[in-house]
Amino acid sequence: MRSRYLLVLAALPLLAEPAVRYELSFPNAVHHEAEVDAVFEGVTAPALEIVMSQSSPGRYALHEFAKNLYSVRVTDSTGHGLKTVQVDPSTWRVEGHNGTVRFHYTLFGDRVDGTYAGIDETHAHLNMPATLVWARGWEKMPAYIRFRVPEGKNWKVATQLAPQKDGTWFAPNLDRLMDGPAELSVHDLPEWKTEDAYFRVALHHTGTSAEAAQFARMCEAVVLEEEGVFGALPKYDNGSYTFLLDVLPYASFDGMEHRDSTVITGAGDVLRRRGEGMIGAAAHEFFHSWNVKRMRPKTLEPFDYERANMSGELWFAEGFTNYYAPLALERSGISTLNQFAHAMGNAVNAVLTSPGRLVRSPAEMSRMAPFVDAATSIDPRNFGNTYISYYTYGQALAFGLDLTIRKQFPGKSLDDWMRTVWREHPDVDRPYTLADLEHALAEGTGDGAFAHEFFDRHVMGKEPLDYAKAVTPAGLILRKAHSGKAWWGKESITFSGSGAEIEGETSQGSPLYGAGLERGDRILSVDGAEVTAQTTMDSLLGKHKPGDNLSLRVQSRAGERDAHVTLSEDPQLELVTFEEAGQAITPEVKAFRVAWLGPKAIHPLPKLGSLE
Repeated sequence: MRSRYLLVLAALPLLAEPAVRYELSFPNAVHHEAEVDAVFEGVTAPALEIVMSQSSPGRYALHEFAKNLYSVRVTDSTGHGLKTVQVDPSTWRVEGHNGTVRFHYTLFGDRVDGTYAGIDETHAHLNMPATLVWARGWEKMPAYIRFRVPEGKNWKVATQLAPQKDGTWFAPNLDRLMDGPAELSVHDLPEWKTEDAYFRVALHHTGTSAEAAQFARMCEAVVLEEEGVFGALPKYDNGSYTFLLDVLPYASFDGMEHRDSTVITGAGDVLRRRGEGMIGAAAHEFFHSWNVKRMRPKTLEPFDYERANMSGELWFAEGFTNYYAPLALERSGISTLNQFAHAMGNAVNAVLTSPGRLVRSPAEMSRMAPFVDAATSIDPRNFGNTYISYYTYGQALAFGLDLTIRKQFPGKSLDDWMRTVWREHPDVDRPYTLADLEHALAEGTGDGAFAHEFFDRHVMGKEPLDYAKAVTPAGLILRKAHSGKAWWGKESITFSGSGAEIEGETSQGSPLYGAGLERGDRILSVDGAEVTAQTTMDSLLGKHKPGDNLSLRVQSRAGERDAHVTLSEDPQLELVTFEEAGQAITPEVKAFRVAWLGPKAIHPLPKLGSLE
């Protein structure tokens, strides 16, 4: 009886410890396909709901990744087909299993950026939310991935997932899995170590190993400067951090932060042409390993992979990062003071001259992310009049606030606020709110009234900082870029033999807007003269001064009509150094710049040559 009982047990399927095992192969990589097996072991519930994500960490809008998934086959451990119902575009309900559900599908991926998957004969570039399905209720389960490299390829795997002795890669839960992109390719892999971490740059590109080593040297300088802001590196989960780069002719320029790695993609040369863009992206994304990946808004925690994730703190999480990236390039000597001032001036100009500043505060701009963060729409939008990027708004805020703190609170800076936030909110288990940020600013400056006024007027309110006053101690001047020049607006206009057509919405406050012109209107003539080329328009405007009137003949939806435009002075601003303006540099300005822009690295590298 005992032996018969044992035989019966042996015939039953073994209930495995709950885990998810993935296997990816690329037999049709030339046509951008991967074959994916997702095996869920130890399933006890009668039904299992399998999901393809609609959102990705670092993105805030919806991305329907399920559109690239097809040829689904679902079986149990014996290969028996299971009842499967697709209950919505991104969810499959599976019933009748024996404790194991094997979900097989073909994945199409042909976009090399930080959000999607890009597969071809040269590599597999994988953002996991765009690549792997997962199961509801299994978010805390461990996951293992095996990559099957195509025969004849010498692809290596670069990822922050943990390597296992059996050749698989491990994530302890869904969040770590989704935050662990992978690059399978023949790539350069320059490396370096610090006392606290190990760094590598996995660079798939068309350049040389010497160029990869030089780029890695710049990354090292950036890492050290940004470490200096906080006083220490984050504790990376596996003790290492990886820069994953695809610099290829068909790659889209992008950067995407992850907890212990970052993805940077783009066309061109890693050092020149797009070089400043690449190292600028590396500086931005690496700063995120503190700001947003560990110092994390409560509104983004836990991250929801099935909906758009809205946050009112992106002016800080993204915008302040957008300030510290060029600051790190300046402090490390990679960029010049003029380049840094130009970048800050662009941000300040965008905020001060945009009509959107009167519509939404920085916190409200942040909540627009689901509509603008690589989101798609087919209907015309009025964002030119109602929206300023939280990247840009936050960058301008950080720049102005840093200078204000340094002047008003000698010996203190924006760095003190950043260190305070990290001390009080060191990781995702202690996320922050807007109130927490205000409290940290009060702690960092020692002045609660200052912190409250800043948040009330400039974060929750729409009032701009006094940038012209703030920049003076640093030896900078905020001035009109085209003083005295006649201007009718910054609208995008295309010229043809039939006139000048306005492509986008007209900007509120511009002369064209005031004259009642709108998107799609065609200017047939100005003061009786046809305008069929940009040079003609520039020449005509150059003969006028602010306050002059122009007579226009316009074709609009209502038919042909006359319009009258009163030209104004070009409001665009620029930020220049005292040197550019021919003003003397005082000892006080020199000391201010050294304290602000001087190296902050705990163990600095020798100065690097700039990219100018």
